[in-house]
Amino acid sequence: MRAQILMALACGATALAQSGPPKVRAELLASTAWLAAHGKDRDLVLVHVADTFADYRRGHIPGARFLATAKFIENGGKLGAELPSVEALAKAFGELGITAQSHVVLYTTAWPPTAARAWFTLDTLGLADRAALLDGGIEQWLAEDRPVTTALPAFAPATLVPKPKPAARATLAEVKEALENPKGAAWRVLDARPAQRFQAGHLTGAGNLYWKETLAGDEHPTFLPPEKLRELLAARGLLPDRKVVTYCEVGLQASHSYFLLKYLGYDAAMYDGSYQEWSAAKLPVVVGEK
Repeated sequence: MRAQILMALACGATALAQSGPPKVRAELLASTAWLAAHGKDRDLVLVHVADTFADYRRGHIPGARFLATAKFIENGGKLGAELPSVEALAKAFGELGITAQSHVVLYTTAWPPTAARAWFTLDTLGLADRAALLDGGIEQWLAEDRPVTTALPAFAPATLVPKPKPAARATLAEVKEALENPKGAAWRVLDARPAQRFQAGHLTGAGNLYWKETLAGDEHPTFLPPEKLRELLAARGLLPDRKVVTYCEVGLQASHSYFLLKYLGYDAAMYDGSYQEWSAAKLPVVVGEK
């Protein structure tokens, strides 16, 4: 079996070398310099993602509109951090004045995966092609001594018409089927959690790349160069020859990895139920590094 896996990876690597790596979707990352120059563009909607309005009022990037995490992360059901209905999401983003023509830039003052979760949510609505993350977030913005404000921007709500994309979200049944048929599986699985959590229990065959390893550091949390990111993924046996499904504990850290893969041009999906749902269903897990 090990020889078959290595042969499959080698074949995938050969095909990739012949065709070249997929094109980086550079438009999915907005630099602080770009935002400073384009902050007043007519179609730009800058979104400050936070748990509370008080966080936003303490200081935000000029022009940013407030999006509460509770508007796009539902914690009231059996599982934590699930997606609300398409109708509720369309209403929440529409209230920010977002339309299909908007160029959305997202950032958070809290945990970076929260902003990535908002991007993933827009992708499930078919609207992420015109959405980006602020590279480095507000940490990078402040490190460059750029301004923040407490002023509230004026804008009008809009009617947002979503184009739902179910393929962005993998279900438990789909992941289970893929893992039970590894020879014919069109998917690989990526665990976005820290190594300690991965070793405590993970899905069979999953590669582990802690989401923080893809960033330059805590003070300057910009993404590493694309070639370095590809090296990190390839070291886990994750090549763009097959679709990659990300997961974590409840689907937040995995949102960061999902964004990363889409940025690098991979075909990807995110298992929203993640380890919480998998373990609750008493499905098999692997303990240790392999």
